[in-house]
Amino acid sequence: MKKLAYSAIILTFFLSFNIDAQEIAVLKYNGGGDWYANPTALPNLIRFCNDKIGTQINSKAQTVEVGDINLFQYPFLHMTGHGNVYFSQEEAENLRTYLLAGGFLHIDDNYGMEPYLKKELSKVFPDKELEELGKDHPIFQVHYKFPDGLPKIHEHDGKRPQALGIFHEGRLVLLFTYESDLSDGWEDEAVHNDPSEVRLKALQMGANIISYVFKS
Repeated sequence: MKKLAYSAIILTFFLSFNIDAQEIAVLKYNGGGDWYANPTALPNLIRFCNDKIGTQINSKAQTVEVGDINLFQYPFLHMTGHGNVYFSQEEAENLRTYLLAGGFLHIDDNYGMEPYLKKELSKVFPDKELEELGKDHPIFQVHYKFPDGLPKIHEHDGKRPQALGIFHEGRLVLLFTYESDLSDGWEDEAVHNDPSEVRLKALQMGANIISYVFKS
């Protein structure tokens, strides 16, 4: 009975966000990593998308915890940080249910979270692995053209930027952007003093991700 009630709640949430205003939330996780990094990033990305590609996203991004039932109110989750990430088994199951039910998670490594994240993703999808998206994937051309794939926004270890995904029945349910630092490029100009052309590339790639998710 409890499982049936939980399924009914999930169905109600997903039916509602298909007809109401588009919503984005920041994913709050445990482990000590700074899940709250880049506070100006999503507001700037939302403003850019609403102005440039015709989205109608609520201008205020919410915050939701991994294990919270309210996860299902948001069709798009954004996660970032520099350090440790930890999901309990219950949180991993909640996140998996959310993703398989139609939700989407974009994880942007702000530098240093990758080894912790991969370990925790194995709890969410023990039977799946991250796989690199080819340069011809629609996410790189849905609005703005990125023929070389994911753009490099900040330099850290001299590694190439990678867009890695997890798929379920052909649908991209999770995108992990690595060695790119997209969300740093979304922040207010004064935060990192990035050149305007670098910030624009970051915002355009972010808009592609948003558009791909909401219009797929």
